[in-house]
Amino acid sequence: MSKRENKEKGNAGENIAEQYLRKHGYRILARNFKTDTGELDIVATDDACLIFVEVKMRSGDEYGLPSEAVDYAKQRKLAAVAAQYIKRYMLFGAPARFDVIEVRGDTKEVNHIINAFETHMRY
Repeated sequence: MSKRENKEKGNAGENIAEQYLRKHGYRILARNFKTDTGELDIVATDDACLIFVEVKMRSGDEYGLPSEAVDYAKQRKLAAVAAQYIKRYMLFGAPARFDVIEVRGDTKEVNHIINAFETHMRY
């Protein structure tokens, strides 16, 4: 799959995830927040918590569950970018969590894993 095709697939998954979050009462603060360190797919809030959402889309299970791609190294990178987001918008002290949304490309089925992993952000 080319880089462009991969990006299109990622955008499609993020669009589905964003619709899902809005439907369930979340407010979207940012999409594709980028820094030199990496990128956050979606930043949202449920008015109680700042939520950093990693979206993973797969067309099947032959390579494992989509969430399994969010390994320890990916978690550390997400936490570093989230800390930069918090610093940039001065959201110090806001409760935060990391969610993963799995999207099945073939069925558009969504699995929302709330508080998918713990991290100790430094900012």
